[in-house]
Amino acid sequence: MASHVPTLEDLPPLEGKRVLVRTDFNVPIRDGEIVDDLRIRAALPTIRWLLDRGAQVVCCTHLGRPKGKVDPRYSVEPVRARLAELAPGVELMENLRFDPGEEANDPAFVERLVEGFDAYVNDAFGASHRAHASIVGPPQHLPSAAGRLLAREVEVLLKVRTDPERPFVAVLGGSKVSDKLKVIEALLDVADQLLIGGGMCFTFLAARGEGIGDSLCEQDMLETCRGLLEAHGDRLVLPSDITALGPGGKLMEPDAGGEVRQVGTTVPDGWTGVDIGPGTAADFGDRIAEARTVFWNGPMGVFEDPRFAAGTRAVAEAVADARGFTVVGGGDSAAALAQFGLADRVDHVSTGGGASLELLEAGDLPGLAALRGEWTS
Repeated sequence: MASHVPTLEDLPPLEGKRVLVRTDFNVPIRDGEIVDDLRIRAALPTIRWLLDRGAQVVCCTHLGRPKGKVDPRYSVEPVRARLAELAPGVELMENLRFDPGEEANDPAFVERLVEGFDAYVNDAFGASHRAHASIVGPPQHLPSAAGRLLAREVEVLLKVRTDPERPFVAVLGGSKVSDKLKVIEALLDVADQLLIGGGMCFTFLAARGEGIGDSLCEQDMLETCRGLLEAHGDRLVLPSDITALGPGGKLMEPDAGGEVRQVGTTVPDGWTGVDIGPGTAADFGDRIAEARTVFWNGPMGVFEDPRFAAGTRAVAEAVADARGFTVVGGGDSAAALAQFGLADRVDHVSTGGGASLELLEAGDLPGLAALRGEWTS
C-alpha cells in the first residue's frame, strides 16, 4: 500500500550522521529573486526534526529544466541563500538536473549522490511521480524514510481517493481532456459530482452536440467524452454558460480588440470560449458549498488575463469558504489561490500538481514504491 511507507521515526539513530534530503525546491525565480518560497518553507518541519536529532542535513533538488547541462540560469544559488536564512547550517547541493544521470536514473549517478551519507529522506512530493535517480535510487542503498511533507500529502490524497466524507465534489479544469483522462475516470469512480471547467469543457460540450465556435477542442477525444457523458451524465457537470472572446481579440492583450460576452453553452462561430460564465460559477459554488470533501485541480479559464479570471476566482472563493475538507491539487490552482490571497483558507494545498493527480489516479508513485523497497526500474 502506498500509505505504508517508512516515516522519520523508522530511521536508525541519527546523532552525528549525514542525511541526504531530497526536497522539491523548484521555486519560481525572477531576475535572481525567489518569487514564492512556499516549497522551501514546506520542508522545514522535516529538516528541523533531523537537526534536533543531531543529524547533519544536506538537501538536494532540481530547479527548472536545464536538460542535463550546467546552465547558470538554473543555479540553486538563490535557493541556497534563502535556505541559509531559514535553516542555518543546512547544505544544498547544486541543481541535480545539471547531470544527465538524474533524469536518466543512471546507477552511477545514484552511487555518487549517496556517497558519504548514512540515511536518506524523500520530502519531494512534487517530484515523486518521476522515476529519477534522486527519487528511486537512494532507497536501494541507504536506510530511507518519507519526510513530514511527503507523508502528509500521501495521507490526505489517499483519503480523498479511498475514503472521502460525502458528498465528495471534485472540480477539474485545464486545457486538455487527454492530459487528465485517467484522473477523470478515477474521480468518477469515487466522487459524487465531477465539475468540469477550463479549456477541456469544450471537448465535452462538442461531444454533447453543442457549437463551440473557435474554442479549444480535441477531436480525437470526442468519442471518449461521449462515452463518459453517457455513463456518468448525472454526475459529470458541465458549464451552463461561457465567457467568450469575439473575433479579433487576443488573450493577455485587452487593447487588441475583440468583444467579451457571456453566452450560453453554444459559442458563436468565430468566437472563443475562454472562461466559465457567471451562472456556471454560481452553480459550481453552490455544489462546492454543500460538499463535505472538495478536491480542485485546474483553472476554470485563462485567469492570468483579468478579463477571464472571474470563473477561477469564484471557484477559489467557494473552495476557501467551504465548510467541508478542502484539497487543492497544486499547479495552476495553487498559483490562483496565491494570486487571490486565499491559500491560507484551504485545508490542504498540495505542493505537486502532477504528483497529486497521479496519486489520485494510480494510488501509488515511484517515489513511494522505492521507499517501501518495491521499486524495480
